[in-house]
Amino acid sequence: MPDLKRTCLHAMHLAHDAKMVPFAGYEMPVQYPPGVMKEHLHCRSAAGLFDVSHMGQVIVRGDGAAEALEALVPQSVSGLKEGRQRYALFTNDAGGIRDDLMIANKGDHLFLVVNAACKDADLAHLKAGLPDHEVEMIDDRGLIALQGPAAEAALARIVPAAANMKFMDVASFDSDFGELWVSRSGYTGEDGYEISVPAAHAEAFAEALLSDEAVEPIGLGARDSLRLEAGLCLYGQDLDETTTPVEGNLVWAMQKVRRPGGDREGGFLGAERILRELSEGPARLRVGLKPEGRAPMRQGTPLYAQEDAETPAGHVTSGGFGPSVGHPISMGYVETGLAETGTRLWAEVRGKRRPVTVAETPFRPATYKR
Repeated sequence: MPDLKRTCLHAMHLAHDAKMVPFAGYEMPVQYPPGVMKEHLHCRSAAGLFDVSHMGQVIVRGDGAAEALEALVPQSVSGLKEGRQRYALFTNDAGGIRDDLMIANKGDHLFLVVNAACKDADLAHLKAGLPDHEVEMIDDRGLIALQGPAAEAALARIVPAAANMKFMDVASFDSDFGELWVSRSGYTGEDGYEISVPAAHAEAFAEALLSDEAVEPIGLGARDSLRLEAGLCLYGQDLDETTTPVEGNLVWAMQKVRRPGGDREGGFLGAERILRELSEGPARLRVGLKPEGRAPMRQGTPLYAQEDAETPAGHVTSGGFGPSVGHPISMGYVETGLAETGTRLWAEVRGKRRPVTVAETPFRPATYKR
């Protein structure tokens, strides 16, 4: 894979016999010798270490940066307290989603983590939208996610104070591996952390975590099944530039102050359509889906309101087997009138119509430390 970039943990992946694949322009581990199923279950029962260094780490500085950023996202950034972070969405002029990201208030600057495939476009978008502020992509740090019920104890061996953090807290800690930028968050539905570490120390830091018998390396395969069980979106599949936050069932991520009637209503790209959908409802909604039987219903599978319907009423965007719940699970978009939990639909799989039921997400309750 000569044309692909490599993260600062590439040698570690090879040392642990990872199977490497192309992903978002990088050579990344899809699984290790135990395999996707065992890696998934290990993260749920103990702790998993994920290399997410391919994602973009961005710092925004300057007076009024939080207020200025609110022109690009429908979230309350100026209302974000120091030492806290929140999930956010870059929108476009039509109300679609350019990317989803995390925004942290680090006091004298904002720290953003964006998706790998979008990071160059996101950087250009930020610089164009915030011309009076300093916007910098950080390229000398790795990013590690440590997820699972044993994550706290594993990280506390190195950074004891991390155990005191709550879900969505952010903090910086001195360590034997340089300054660590830590958030108590992740994308598995488990308690855990995301840790930005100087690239020169990233491999040693990862190996120090892996020296804990509770911690195992986890690849992209289990990362995908974990986030799907948690009902979390993958940008490029479940969200894209044609999908609004309302259609994506992400209204929970829009604080009331930015919604109709709020003190800072609108003012972001695509606000006209998004605010209208908030008031009147969208034409379609992202929902959880539980297929009947054992066959997974994967991305692109068409959905129908009746077994003999000719026109699809939606489609699957993500799907697979949920190792923790013991059955196939999917997410997708359906006409709003069909989005109520318990609604029976029909999916066309290999030329045959198979029943599927609209289900609540997450498929497995989250275990965040509140």
